[in-house]
Amino acid sequence: MIDVLTRNWGWVAMRGVVALLFGLLTMFQPAITVAALVLLFAAYAFVDGILMVVSAIAHRRGEPRWVALLLGGLAGIAVGAVTMVAPNLTVVALLAVIATWAIITGIAEVVAAIRLRKVITGEWLFVVAGVLAVAFGLMLFAAPAEGALALVLWIGAYAMVTGALLIAFAFRLRSWGREHPGGMAPRPA
Repeated sequence: MIDVLTRNWGWVAMRGVVALLFGLLTMFQPAITVAALVLLFAAYAFVDGILMVVSAIAHRRGEPRWVALLLGGLAGIAVGAVTMVAPNLTVVALLAVIATWAIITGIAEVVAAIRLRKVITGEWLFVVAGVLAVAFGLMLFAAPAEGALALVLWIGAYAMVTGALLIAFAFRLRSWGREHPGGMAPRPA
């Protein structure tokens, strides 16, 4: 894993930069961020639904299970349309999706950091990013009705802190890669 992360340290840094930019936009334009998230989700669900319907109908050649894809596509189209008509309902659902994503991502980062602790120093940055993600997700589940704008500010703060941690970790990966050009070697105990 360390070899893959080391070779791709730039992508880890890019994740951090994107998170920082998203966080700054969110902090300075929270209302626009909520509206943009809802509109992006609506467009995604609608287009995904259309594509799923097309993939269900096109070239089915006697395939007996195409109806499930058709129903899934119609559901995507309906969700996209409902999102456009009732965006406030979608905000609460979207917050649940974001909370779930943050918890899963955070757990994955903590697990990866635990595996890296025998190989690289500074893995605690990845642990902190993971723990923050889990805490953020739990907070969103605990208080979804507190108002989308307030939660968007938390999303922005989370994104900025996570972005800074990922950038720091990426540069640590880059340094480790330069110190260990031959690949993985356990760090001294």
